[in-house]
Amino acid sequence: MPFKLGVIGIDHGHIFGMLGHMKTEGCHAAAYWTDGPAVTEAKFNETFPEVAKAADRRAILDDPDVRMVLISSVPEDRAGFAIEAMRAGKDVMVDKPGCTTLEQLAEIRAVQAETGRIWSVNFSERFQVPAVTKAEELVFGGAIGRVIQTLGIGPHKQNLKTRPDWFFDRARYGGILCDIGSHQIDQFLHFTGAARAEVRHAHVENTTLPDHPGFQDFGEMVLNAEQGHGYVRVDWFTADGLPTWGDGRLFIQGTEGQIELRKYTDIGRPQATNRLYLVNGEENTMIDCDDAGLPYFARLVADVQDRSETAMAQAHAFTVMELAIEAQRMAEA
Repeated sequence: MPFKLGVIGIDHGHIFGMLGHMKTEGCHAAAYWTDGPAVTEAKFNETFPEVAKAADRRAILDDPDVRMVLISSVPEDRAGFAIEAMRAGKDVMVDKPGCTTLEQLAEIRAVQAETGRIWSVNFSERFQVPAVTKAEELVFGGAIGRVIQTLGIGPHKQNLKTRPDWFFDRARYGGILCDIGSHQIDQFLHFTGAARAEVRHAHVENTTLPDHPGFQDFGEMVLNAEQGHGYVRVDWFTADGLPTWGDGRLFIQGTEGQIELRKYTDIGRPQATNRLYLVNGEENTMIDCDDAGLPYFARLVADVQDRSETAMAQAHAFTVMELAIEAQRMAEA
C-alpha cells in the first residue's frame, strides 16, 4: 500500500525523478524542507504544487504519517539528514552519493543497524533507465553467459551558469568518483554479482576550470572482483551540441556475448534513447527498451511495507559507497 513521503533537501535535480516516480507508485508528499535557497526550488514548486515548504525539517521528521524521507540535499549534508530521519523512525531514499566520507558511512551503518530502517541510495543511472531493466532480464536470463567485465562511462555537461557554489567545492560535493562514479560502481557490482571488490586504480583531475581548484572534471577507476573486472570513466566534457546532459553508456561483456546500452541518446539520432545492442551466439540485434519499466520504485514501496530488500540489498548500498569513497581517496592521495 502506498504511503506518505517527506522531502528534505532539493538541491540536486534528481529529486524530480525520486519524488515523481514514487508518486507514480501511489505515494504522496505534503511538505518539503530545504537548507537555504536551492536552484531547483522554483521548478520544484511548479512541478509539485501540492508539496508545501516547511519552515523546520522537524515538522517532517515528527509527522507520524511520514513513512519515508527523500533526501537530495548538498551531498556533504545527506548523511546527517539520513541519520536524523532513521532515528525519527523513517525509511530513507537518498540521492547519490549517499555520503561523502568513510566516517559518515560508518555512522550510517551503525544507525541503520540500530534502527532497522531502510537506507536506499537512488542510483538513477540504473534505477531510472528502462534499458538497464531490459539488460537485467537478458543478463540474468543467461543471454551473454557469465559477466566478466563492465565498462561504464558517465559524461556530463558542465552547465556552469546554472551551478550553485557547492558544485565547485570538493568537500561539499564529495569528488567526481564519489559522486557520479558511484553510479558506475553500482552497475559493476550488480551485473557481475560481486558482493565486494577492490579499487586497483583511481585518478581525478581538473583540466578546464583553474579558477575553481576544488572542481574535478575527469575521473577514472579500475575495479577488480573475483567475479569480474570493471573500468569507469566519468567527466564533465560533454559538448553543447548533444541534445541531452550526457551520453551515458554501459558495456557488459559476457563469456558468450555482449551488451551495449545507449541510455540517453544515440549520436546522430537525437530522439533515440534507451537503446540496447545485443550480440551473442544467435543474435545481433538492437532492442528499443522504452517500455521495459522501472521496477525499483514499486519494489521499494513493497520493501517499506514488508521490511524486505527487493529493491536493493542494504549491504549493496553500503559497499557501493565504501568503494566510491575509497576510489576518491586513492585518486587524491
